[in-house]
Amino acid sequence: MTEATYDTPSGARYSEITEDLAVLGEAFGLGEVRRCRFLSDGLMNGNWRLDAAEGSFALKRIMDVPLPLARRNLAVLTALADDGLPVGRARISSIGDTVSEVADRGYCLIPWMEGSHQPGTALSIDQAADLGVLLGQIHRSLNGERLAGLLPPGPEQMTVSVTRPAAALQEADRFVALVAALESRTAFDAEAAAALAERKVLLEKYGHERPAGEVAVGPVGWTHGDVQHRNVLWLDGKITGVIDWDRIRVRPFGEEVARTATVQFGGEDGFLDLERTSAFVAGYRSVVPIPVPALADAVERLWWKRMSDYWQLVFHYDRADHSCDHLFLPAERFLAWWTERRADVQEAFAAMP
Repeated sequence: MTEATYDTPSGARYSEITEDLAVLGEAFGLGEVRRCRFLSDGLMNGNWRLDAAEGSFALKRIMDVPLPLARRNLAVLTALADDGLPVGRARISSIGDTVSEVADRGYCLIPWMEGSHQPGTALSIDQAADLGVLLGQIHRSLNGERLAGLLPPGPEQMTVSVTRPAAALQEADRFVALVAALESRTAFDAEAAAALAERKVLLEKYGHERPAGEVAVGPVGWTHGDVQHRNVLWLDGKITGVIDWDRIRVRPFGEEVARTATVQFGGEDGFLDLERTSAFVAGYRSVVPIPVPALADAVERLWWKRMSDYWQLVFHYDRADHSCDHLFLPAERFLAWWTERRADVQEAFAAMP
């Protein structure tokens, strides 16, 4: 194999790729690897585009799930592809495995799917509806007969924990104290301190309106777990691929509908595009006839989860991982916007097909 052209980030996190690639090329029968280009869109795993004699592929270093679970998920992809969904089939290695291990590192390889990520309002109203239809088809297929051998039936109901306001305030105070104890503060630290003060005001004002119970309303089943613009590919106005299937698990369907809409059409913009959200929900309900009370329950639970969660700060301060810093302030702006317009958001999620 001749030496490939590398375009990878500096630093130690992915330094092994230059050595691992020789092993992977042989394991997956790629022939000559001509180029290895790092993809910065992924937040949790390492991702590259490989151009080789056997074609172009998406290479993932699996870092966010255990390798046995990754193998299960890759088997699910094959079944979904057989069902006609726009997903990639994992390439099988020379020993018949979808995951190739080099030292303690696991990799999988999927044929490259053309397309681009379309965030937020880059989607038209019709495309928003198409995304909803696709999510409905994903839920239907994941819980259909074709996947029955891989994914056992889920429960009829599901308990979802609800953080107590006192616990959310205690966590906010933990981060406030952590920032205050820093010898020198960055711009992010100052912004975090200000945002935490505002969050505490919201918690004090709205804590009594958190979801009353822990049993989610509505249907439960297997879900993708992260359908949003970073994981959906579009080409010529059509969806060409859904990627990143690391989070397949049983959830309330309404939870994924609410999360997908708020990440795709809000969050990073600081507000929710209600028109596109309505189109998306109507598209989903044309495939999966989920009742409005189930969606209403899911939306309120997600609102409270955003109110009581600090995951970007956990990454930044507890894990020293700054890869999601840019998501923190937009999420805070979105939470404030959502809290003031909860009735309008609920109306958008009640859209009929």
